[in-house]
Amino acid sequence: MQTIPFHLAFPIRDIESTREFYTEVLGCEVGRFTEKWIDFNFFGHQISAHVRPEELQQAKANEVDGKSVPVRHFGAVLPWEDWHRLAEKLKARGTEFIIEPYIRFEGEVGEQATMFFYDPSGNALEFKSFQNPDQLFAS
Repeated sequence: MQTIPFHLAFPIRDIESTREFYTEVLGCEVGRFTEKWIDFNFFGHQISAHVRPEELQQAKANEVDGKSVPVRHFGAVLPWEDWHRLAEKLKARGTEFIIEPYIRFEGEVGEQATMFFYDPSGNALEFKSFQNPDQLFAS
């Protein structure tokens, strides 16, 4: 099945810290932008960050696999080696993780590598990976 890119719009505090984080830390390319919004190529998907600090709020959490997971979050599913490279890069930068990189559901259906952290505006991001990509939608 061919993956069709999704589009996601979300609030941010400012353009510059957002541009730096998404390009320098995550490696995204910038698309169109104005003084009020900026688009990124987010691992093949289009995300649009809109300057709306009044819309920002800390996400509530639910327990998943014994961890407190922010309910409102977004991210990407990366190839296994890319996920590990990103995790090491984030650790080397001193990233404060919401949930440190680890293997979730180890030995179960849906076993995955996962990590959570915030962008500069406090938006929660999750990056995950599966050694067996067929497990993405396994139940």
